[in-house]
Amino acid sequence: MPRSKNKVAARARRKKVLKLAKGNFGRRKNVWTVALNTVEKGLSHAYDGRRLKKRDFRSLWIQRINAAARTHGMSYSVFMNKLKTNNIELDRKALAEIAYHDAEAFKAIVTGLK
Repeated sequence: MPRSKNKVAARARRKKVLKLAKGNFGRRKNVWTVALNTVEKGLSHAYDGRRLKKRDFRSLWIQRINAAARTHGMSYSVFMNKLKTNNIELDRKALAEIAYHDAEAFKAIVTGLK
């Protein structure tokens, strides 16, 4: 009895990887072994990037809140502490949006804390 290689599934696997490698330069887009390395590394970078994005946005929100709070004579840490003691439960994302888009509303929040 002849050996079964399951060529259909193997070809489908290779096509899937080569499709993901589309857009790369040179051998990276059409040579199986090179494309496989490129795709694996790219997917791991994408996985890491999804986690780093959360850090980057939190950092951006903190910077925006800090800048807006300092224009009203208060540091970020003092501002966040006063929010906590006054039981104001606005997250950093919402505070950053208010600080960036609506300066008057942010000023009202700061003056309400003093």
